[in-house]
Amino acid sequence: MTATTPCRIYGIKNCDTMKKAFAWLDAHGVAYEFIDYKKAGVAEARLPDWAARAGWEKLLNTRGLMWRKLSDDERSAVDEAKALKLMAQYPALIKRPVFDADGRLLVGFAPENYAEVLK
Repeated sequence: MTATTPCRIYGIKNCDTMKKAFAWLDAHGVAYEFIDYKKAGVAEARLPDWAARAGWEKLLNTRGLMWRKLSDDERSAVDEAKALKLMAQYPALIKRPVFDADGRLLVGFAPENYAEVLK
């Protein structure tokens, strides 16, 4: 990773998992650009690419509060098209963080995965 190619990390600033990822990146001296996809509105444009690279099943956060707030109809028979539509409509349904480094995409935070991508 060169200083001229910062990593991009997408998510929601006040998320606990995001805070862990920020702390890890800072502790390891990794330059990154943070994009809050709720405020920046970039999620919908990036979702097809992220789904192609990581899989929509990995992107869709079915463990969070937003998923539980959805109606039974919204949660039933989810396929890729429905998942992408729901995540575009409710960005909080996107598992955080989405970390893009040198063309590698990681979804969620696991220190060992970050270390592997950034070595």
